Amino acid sequence: MREATFKLWRGDKDGGRFESYTTMVSGGMVVLDAVKQIQAEHANDLAVRWNCKAGKCGSCSAEINGHPRLMCMTRMSALPAGETIMVQPMKAFPLIRDLVTDVSWNYRVKKTIKPFTPRPPDNEDGSWNMAQEDADRVMEFRKCIECFLCQDVCHVLREHQLYEEFIGPRFMVYTAALEMHPLDTENRLDDLRKTQGIGYCNITKCCTTVCPEDITITDNAIIPLKERVVDHAYDPLGRLIRALTSDA
Repeated sequence: MREATFKLWRGDKDGGRFESYTTMVSGGMVVLDAVKQIQAEHANDLAVRWNCKAGKCGSCSAEINGHPRLMCMTRMSALPAGETIMVQPMKAFPLIRDLVTDVSWNYRVKKTIKPFTPRPPDNEDGSWNMAQEDADRVMEFRKCIECFLCQDVCHVLREHQLYEEFIGPRFMVYTAALEMHPLDTENRLDDLRKTQGIGYCNITKCCTTVCPEDITITDNAIIPLKERVVDHAYDPLGRLIRALTSDA
């Protein structure tokens, strides 16, 4: 056991400050354990969001020493011993209180994305045929726990606050899971280009870096979507074929 010093952000949308707390920690603890212990011992009114404490619900997202992380997956033993640990709420979303932010914007964005639209079944029993490799490709995207750390670190949202023009990396992943599904027939490429702001992403890969599920967001989702959008909107032969097909 050792004593650890924390600076936790306390306040609401009208303002606040970091407050210092000390508590006893052990190597097996994670930051969420320490924060809950501080809540129990020193700050009963501390607002902190958490649920599963297993890295699967995405509820306890925060910024620890300036890095967007899940509190339940950040071990105390991985942080510098003897140094003050700063915990603050995600910066890309409106603050509710203390360490809790309002992430409801993300759920509103999700509703604007065209849903999964499968082709008619291939077989009389209502089943489909597909290649295993096609099914495997989209499984990576389904690992997302919606912690919104990728949204938090994205400069388009965090710094430029283009919430009305850009859906963010989380929903590029969600769209990729639909667009690349072997059974889906919906076309979301015009939406990505015209209203969802895929052109704002300049591929810094910061979203991939912070993903706790190790989803290769930039290379496997965003870049392939960009390529599809460019082919769809600007390839002259493709546009001619679509025009002839629609006229027919």
